[in-house]
Amino acid sequence: MQYPHEVEILLVEDNPNDAEMAMRALKKNHLANNVLIVHDGAEALDYLYKQGKFKDSQINNRPKIILLDLKLPKVDGKEVLRKIKSDPDKKVIPVIVLTSSKEERDVVESYHLGVNSYIVKPVDFDKFVEAVRDIGFYWLLLNHQ
Repeated sequence: MQYPHEVEILLVEDNPNDAEMAMRALKKNHLANNVLIVHDGAEALDYLYKQGKFKDSQINNRPKIILLDLKLPKVDGKEVLRKIKSDPDKKVIPVIVLTSSKEERDVVESYHLGVNSYIVKPVDFDKFVEAVRDIGFYWLLLNHQ
C-alpha cells in the first residue's frame, strides 16, 4: 500500500461509513491532501511508533492532528490517547476525539487523558461536513503548533 510521505491528518476510524464520510467532508473543504486512515487503535500506535507494517516506511509519523474515534477494535481510543499524551515526543500532537459517544464519563475521561477537543459526530451529513471543516480550519490553519 502506498502512503502519503507527509501526513497532516491521522484519521483513526474503524467504521468504513464514518471514515468515508469524514474523507468526503475533508475533500469538500479542501483539507484531504495528506490524510492517512487507520482502522483500529493498534494500527494507529503502529503508525505513530513506526512498528508493524509502518516499521520500514519513510513517512513522517508525526501528523499535524489526530482525529480519533473512541470505540475501536484491538486497542480502544482511550488507550491510544493515554499512550500519546504520556509520551513527551507525541503529546504535543493535537488529538481531537470524533466519536458517537455522548456519555459524560467518556468526555470527562478523555479530557483527563489530555484530549485537545471532544466532538460528537453529527448524524446529518451537512452538519458533519461543517464540523470537519471547522476542525480542519482551526487545527490545520489557525492553530500554531
